[in-house]
Amino acid sequence: MNFNEIIKKNRANVKNIIRIIAGEDNEDLEQEVYLKVWKNSDKYKEKGCFKSWVNTIAKNVTRDYLKSSVRKHEQLTVEDDSTFDNLKDSKASPELRLISTDRKKRIMEAINQLKPKFKEVIIYTEIYGYTYEKCSKKLKCPVGTVKSRIYNAKKELAEQLHDLL
Repeated sequence: MNFNEIIKKNRANVKNIIRIIAGEDNEDLEQEVYLKVWKNSDKYKEKGCFKSWVNTIAKNVTRDYLKSSVRKHEQLTVEDDSTFDNLKDSKASPELRLISTDRKKRIMEAINQLKPKFKEVIIYTEIYGYTYEKCSKKLKCPVGTVKSRIYNAKKELAEQLHDLL
């Protein structure tokens, strides 16, 4: 059987397994499933149903994804009270203290609207207070990448929150 046929015959099933386990459609996971099927095709023993073997790979890939740090970073949000308290307002005059709650809420909403890779560096560095190096280790990327993402995230936040600046 050629690989294109394998994909055609199993596409709907793999897609459904990912949707059920992950709660969303995820083309990257689908690709990873087919990649593992291709890489491990020599290990398949014709004792069982090929479709069941592919389904097992799809289940395992999806479960691994849910356990992974990638998924955890994507789900970072800034909605809990401890995060809210950690936001620093550098212009704390009496007038601004009165509106700081609304201001912080708008900032948190803007952060949550950022792309996941920008959101995570802002949360780690600006809210949790990580150094660039610690953030770099946590995200497993170079310090330069962290700096670049922070720059771009702050640029987007400045555009979204221009009336607060």
